[in-house]
Amino acid sequence: MNLRLGVAVLLVAGTAVAQPSPVPPPPSPPSFEAQLGALQAELDRRMGEERAAIAALKSSLDAAERERRALAVDVQRLSQRLSQQVSELAPTVAAGRFGLTLSGFVQVDGVFYRQSSVDDLDPSTQQPLNETRFLVRRARLRADLDYRFIFGALELDANTVNGPQVRPISFEVGVRYKNPNDPKTPYIAVHMGLVRTPFGFEVQQSDRDRLFLERSNVAQAFFPGEYDLGLRVYGGWRFLRYAIGAMNGDPIGERLFPGRDPNQSKDFVGRVGVDFGFFKRFGLAAGFSAVYGQGFHRPVATGKDTVAWRDFNQNGVVDPGELQPLSGQVAEPAANFARYAIGGDLRLTALLPRLGTLTIYAELVYGSNMDRNLQIADPIAALRDIRELGYYIGFTAELSPYAMVGLRYDGYDADRDATRQVNAIPVPRTSQYSTLAATVAGRLPRYGRLILEYDHNTNPLGRKADGTPTTLADDSLTLRGEVTF
Repeated sequence: MNLRLGVAVLLVAGTAVAQPSPVPPPPSPPSFEAQLGALQAELDRRMGEERAAIAALKSSLDAAERERRALAVDVQRLSQRLSQQVSELAPTVAAGRFGLTLSGFVQVDGVFYRQSSVDDLDPSTQQPLNETRFLVRRARLRADLDYRFIFGALELDANTVNGPQVRPISFEVGVRYKNPNDPKTPYIAVHMGLVRTPFGFEVQQSDRDRLFLERSNVAQAFFPGEYDLGLRVYGGWRFLRYAIGAMNGDPIGERLFPGRDPNQSKDFVGRVGVDFGFFKRFGLAAGFSAVYGQGFHRPVATGKDTVAWRDFNQNGVVDPGELQPLSGQVAEPAANFARYAIGGDLRLTALLPRLGTLTIYAELVYGSNMDRNLQIADPIAALRDIRELGYYIGFTAELSPYAMVGLRYDGYDADRDATRQVNAIPVPRTSQYSTLAATVAGRLPRYGRLILEYDHNTNPLGRKADGTPTTLADDSLTLRGEVTF
């Protein structure tokens, strides 16, 4: 009995042990919406990563492009500086202990159209009035001597403007205290001889550097020829510039006493200004100029009383009323008169990407009794001071190392108080000169340029059919070939 009970217990226990544990039911699959949401989240995550990678790559490319442009600008500026330095190099030989530098240029003009040109002669000078011609405008040869602080220069000019002629245009000796950081601008230099007048910008600009064929009307009137005999002191420090001088007051281009000095008084002239660059691409130069001196009034000899016969009826017989007494000229002694001018000039430069340098410049000059070329000022003969005003504004632009364009307008009023008699009543009359110059040029740096310029010129020298003054149109078209060395 007990044995059967024990076997039964063991069988029940074995059955309980051998019976497997219950298996949990399998999880239900996720819904379609859940799967779509998970896929959308994964897609958004990956798109965010792609956007971040693209933004980082774009930022890197923009930075590289900025660096490339900055490097291109620096390379262009360096190339222009090297080109300018190379163009300014001239053959240098030894002359004893001196360094001798030879340089020069030739400018030949072909005037294809001149509105005022006529096939005739000037009745007073018997010179041709035709200006449609070929001519050598300038042919310059310059020698510079330099030894330590000693300096000397001689420059000759040949031209056919008024027939073939050769003349010295500059010769000077002096001393310099050089600036090692700026070879062109010494701390101080003292030159004496036939030197350039230190007034304004355009008067001091070299003829080989100027794009336009000639200087403005006010520069040609006040400082004809640009060079005068005297003493000049100039220099600079950092961005400051200065130039002062004592001159005879009779430039080599004036009409009365070129290169001479009829009075003991000297003209004192000078300019102070600044010249600096900023933001690597821009430059600014500005200055204030002034000149004061004394002009000379020619003496007038005594003239005798005379009688003039005017044969009104052309019969060859002296009829009543045809004899007219003429009073003699009263003698006038030589005399001096005061003259002065003040002016301001401004020049802005900008380096244009992929092009070149853009230059915008302007100058304003006010003077009294200063005209020595166009309408010679003589306040003693006019019985009043003659006030003058001149200005110009223009720009030049480099389109490439081989092409340039420019536009300049200048005006000059030779007598702001000019009048003429109409029925015994003084009425104002114009004394305004103006030029609008449009220029295009092809160039080969260091060697030369080919310049085509159209000038719209006006001046007060015209006359109407009835003899009254009017503005004279005088447009011209000129082609200039230039070679430098």
